[in-house]
Amino acid sequence: MSRPSTLTAWFLATRPRTLVAGVVPVAVGSALAYRDHVFALLPALAALIGALFIQVGTNLVNDYFDFKRGADTVDRLGPPRATQQGWLSPRAVFMGAMTCFALAFCVGLYLVSVAGWPLVVIGLCSLTAGYAYTGGPFPLAYNGLGDVFVLVFFGFVAVGGTYFVQARTLPVTALLAAIPVGLLGVALLAVNNTRDEKTDAAAGKKTLVVRFGSTFGKAEYVSCLVVSALLPLGLWLSDAASPFVMLSWLAIPLAIPPLKLLFNQTGAALNAALAGTARLQLIFGLLFAAGLTQ
Repeated sequence: MSRPSTLTAWFLATRPRTLVAGVVPVAVGSALAYRDHVFALLPALAALIGALFIQVGTNLVNDYFDFKRGADTVDRLGPPRATQQGWLSPRAVFMGAMTCFALAFCVGLYLVSVAGWPLVVIGLCSLTAGYAYTGGPFPLAYNGLGDVFVLVFFGFVAVGGTYFVQARTLPVTALLAAIPVGLLGVALLAVNNTRDEKTDAAAGKKTLVVRFGSTFGKAEYVSCLVVSALLPLGLWLSDAASPFVMLSWLAIPLAIPPLKLLFNQTGAALNAALAGTARLQLIFGLLFAAGLTQ
């Protein structure tokens, strides 16, 4: 790939395709708030902006530390990374990450004024976890905890936090709705880690796939998809949501292409499976949110 302009390099460094993981939880949490007649536009927008700043900051921290720790090398199989390619200096990428976290903190101050002290805990934990994903003395992604991080912070915290800043309460339904949102994020990570099994192992990045093998990664992916599909059905049958929540099943056919790739391809060919899973996450999430408004 030819060297892009500085502006394009920064855009690519944010990993725009991954930002779905920040948008979908806010959409689902806000949809539930709308259904419960507690929707508040400004807190919802602030939750979205804060989530995106944390997402981009986490991506930049990941870019920086994966390069520093030797996980991103010339043998990288995934999309090119700004630091690894030399498009941006490591220092610039790190400072970009800290700027994003600082902006997220500023947004968080507004949310604290709206929803009170619980947002202090949620915000500080989210910022700390975003940095600790690949940074610090015990990087989560390097110790097999990346999957838990994604489920907790891009599922329960993001969906539940979005609802809470609008309603100042947290119903069980919001936590249940967070499960498929978080699991589809874990599915993305499962594809990523399956693709990078060999290079991660060489760099000492002990993901669950490195620990238990690519068969585990495939089983994890399928499990995430199956549970994500069953949750809307469970919400409907338990009267926690209307039948419209089953709109999310219209996205199920989108799972077929990435599934085929994951079970029949290896290495860089799985980049297409990653893109397909991101598409599934977006469409499923938006249909799920639309169904929850009823």
